[in-house]
This record gives sequence, structure tokens and C-alpha cells, in this order.
Amino acid sequence: MTGCSETADFHPYIKRVPGIQGLLLLQASATMWVLTPAAFAGKLLSVFRQPLSSLWRSLVPLFCWLRATWLLASKRIKQQLVRREPDETKEEEEDPPLSTTPTSVNYHFTRQCNYKCGFCFHTAKTSFVLPLEEAKRGLLLLKEAGMEKINFSGGEPFLHDRGEYLGKLVKFCKAELRLPSVSIVSNGSLIRERWFQNYGEYLDILAVSCDSFDEEVNVLIGRGQGKKNHVENLQKLRTWCRDYRVAFKINSVINRFNVEEDMTEQIKALNPVRWKVFQCLLIEGENCGEDALREAERFVIGDEEFERFLERHKEVSCLVPESNQKMKDSYLILDEYMRFLNCRKGRKDPSKSILDVGVEEAIKFSGFDEKMFLKRGGKYTWSKADLKLDW
Repeated sequence: MTGCSETADFHPYIKRVPGIQGLLLLQASATMWVLTPAAFAGKLLSVFRQPLSSLWRSLVPLFCWLRATWLLASKRIKQQLVRREPDETKEEEEDPPLSTTPTSVNYHFTRQCNYKCGFCFHTAKTSFVLPLEEAKRGLLLLKEAGMEKINFSGGEPFLHDRGEYLGKLVKFCKAELRLPSVSIVSNGSLIRERWFQNYGEYLDILAVSCDSFDEEVNVLIGRGQGKKNHVENLQKLRTWCRDYRVAFKINSVINRFNVEEDMTEQIKALNPVRWKVFQCLLIEGENCGEDALREAERFVIGDEEFERFLERHKEVSCLVPESNQKMKDSYLILDEYMRFLNCRKGRKDPSKSILDVGVEEAIKFSGFDEKMFLKRGGKYTWSKADLKLDW
């Protein structure tokens, strides 16, 4: 077996190849005729050129070489087969995202506000407002992409141009774009009856923020109006909505200062079409973190506390609860530059503006969870023509 020592460094298996097995390896390594034809022919020719007496000693290293080459080739083939096997996880990650239809969009066209709510998650970090015609162009792009409902918010949307800018956008969306639903979220403090007279017919839903029916609590939260009473103003807005045929809605953020309150009687008396109840949410850079304009940590409540509040109000049929889990990724939010805001990482990461790259491209970066949107009841009867309300 001294012949194997000549090729021992080539492969560790060669030292263990017996002479008799070397003959058998000739048949086992027949595939190497295809894999290494030139090398095999050269080795074989050199063997048969030798005298017969040394033929046996020459065959042994040849067969050792064949075995080593065959093992190496087999290993490479297996590795290639493994790499070619479908990786389901990788395929799922590399699949292009399904196109998202912007069915319902929340357009925060201004960050400015006359209130200082401690938990606000869209604060006055800029004073920018798009020119009216540019805003209309963006709304048209959204309509062409499939938008059915637009919700105008802020900041306080009635603050800019005393509500005229907002009124023109509302009229444009209903009269020209013919959207099924046009709505507004407001703190209600700056709305005047004249606005309803001019634009009420184009508005489907007015949602007024009201976190407490205790005026002292409203002041603690940051909704103080000086001598004005937030709750009394809410009653007046309810009347105007009825008079001008606008569906009335209430939004409440449940936090440390109102979590033990019972609002059942007051909500039933106001009889809104929906009472949206949110759990206080932290957004880095808005109401928490180094660059934030608010410190909302002291307002935060736990999931169990939020559930107890919901249980206390289970008799209110119009209640629509939204925990942090439901709320965070289930809204399509446009900022003042018409950029989609992605909240998946606990902050608001903007896409490029739809005015620059179009809706289809910008919405890819929105982080929007369409399944959660539907699960939380994001799509409902939102046109006042279909609500059949008793005005």
C-alpha cells in the first residue's frame, strides 16, 4: 500500500482504501469519465505505458485519485442541489408587495393648533401648508388611485385661513371629485355657524375631539379654552350638525386623567353616529423622545386599564374601540407635504410626496396594514346619504 502514500495529501479517505477495493472503485467512479475526461485519460494512459510488473502498484494510486475526485465532485453537486431548493422564507421576503388601494386617507394638512394636548401625536413641528391648487392636485391623484374617503385633520384644520382653506378642499372633494365620504376631525373651538352655511352640504361627518365631560380634566389634558367651556361648545356643534345635516361623531383619547370616568349618559344624550375611543399612543419625535414637543409618558395607560374603560361603557352601542395595536399601522396618514407616514417603528417615517412620485410609489413605504384596517372597522357606512339619519 505504499502507492497510496503518493496521493495521501490529496484526500483523507485515500489512506484507508484497500488494494482490492481499488479495483471496485473503477466501476463506482465511472461518472468521472464525464466530469474529468482529460485527467482520467492521462492517468490511464500513463499506467498502461509501464511494465506489467509495476502495473498493480500504479493502479492503486490511480484508483485512490479517482475516489478522491469522485467524493469531491459529489459534495459539490449536493451543495448545488441544496442551493437550488426553494427557500420559502426567502421567497416570501423577496416577493414584491401587493399594491395598496388608498380607500380611506387621513390628510393632516396643517400641524398648527390652538390647543396643547399633552398626548398629541401630530404636533406643530412646522407651519407649512400646501398651496390650495397643489393640495387639490394631490387629492385628484388619490381619487384616481381609488380613494373613497378623505378625512381632514391637523393640528386644528379650522385654524388656517379661518376655515376657508378647509372649506374649499371639502367642497372640491365632494362636488368635483364626488367622493362618497368627506370628513373632518376638529377640536371644535374655532368652528362658526357661517362655515356650516357655506360648506355644510359638502361634509359627510364632523368628528369633534372630547376626552372628558369634566371641564377640569379637559384643562389638565390641554383642551382649556379660557372662559369658554369645551363641553358647552360640544353641545352647540351637535345642534349645528343636526341643522345642516352633517353626521356627528365624537373622538376620545383615553389616558391617565380620564380612564376612571364614566361617560355613558353624556354620550347617549349626544347620540353620535360613532364614538371613537382611542388608547393613548406614544410616537417618537412627536409626543416622546428627544425631539418631541410633548411628553406623553405621564398620560399613558396599560391595556388592562383600557379594557376596563371599555367594559364600563359596553352599553354604548356606537362605541368603536381602538387599542394601540389596532391603531398604529391601520391608518393611511398624509402629512402637510402629502407624504405617507409610516408608524411601524414607533415613529413617523415619511415617504416621498405623492406630488413628486405618485400615489402608487409613495404608498409602498406607508407601512399600512390593510387587514387591520378592515378588522378595526375602518370601512363602514361613511356617506351621509347612506346613513339615513333622523335629522
